[in-house]
Amino acid sequence: MKDIGNWRHICVDAQRMFIEDTPWNVPWMKRVLPELLEIAQHHAERTIFTRFVPPVRAEDAFGSWKEYYRKWWMMTGEHLPEELIGLAPSLQKLVPPARLYDKTTYSPWIDGKLFTHLHLEGATSLVVTGGETDVCVLTTVLGAIDLGFHVIVLSDAVCSGADETHDAAIDLLGDRFSVQLQLIKTEEFLSAIS
Repeated sequence: MKDIGNWRHICVDAQRMFIEDTPWNVPWMKRVLPELLEIAQHHAERTIFTRFVPPVRAEDAFGSWKEYYRKWWMMTGEHLPEELIGLAPSLQKLVPPARLYDKTTYSPWIDGKLFTHLHLEGATSLVVTGGETDVCVLTTVLGAIDLGFHVIVLSDAVCSGADETHDAAIDLLGDRFSVQLQLIKTEEFLSAIS
């Protein structure tokens, strides 16, 4: 593994609304929780948990997000129990020292706050875990690359609701971004930083 310098762990959207019985359930999320927990509990001070936060009502959303939330009306704040926005309980116990970053889009980079925070801390590399590989993880990774971070995706600690697009996203990241990104397993990463 390359020297990763001053790294931070971004755990993408490991929330109850993706773990529990909702229309957005991601069955794989339960399978990768042990890896997410292992990294986060040993390095909680370096961990940032992103949370995807829907608007209260579809009409509160901007642009094409309105139509998105008209389709997924049951996942808006007026219908979804607020506690389902929260992290998996085992991960929530790590906050603080782990931190939360709420976002209203797939990407955590839109408002510039997360980048500014990481830049002020001198972070040079980001270790990315969570879900979904082909949506929020993908936008997190591509944005991080655009912003100049070296990215490490832990391939056994990301998940999706669809095997085919998960595999395609992993292949895309490994094939097209090999200079700026490493795909490795959790155990290899933890061994390298211990």
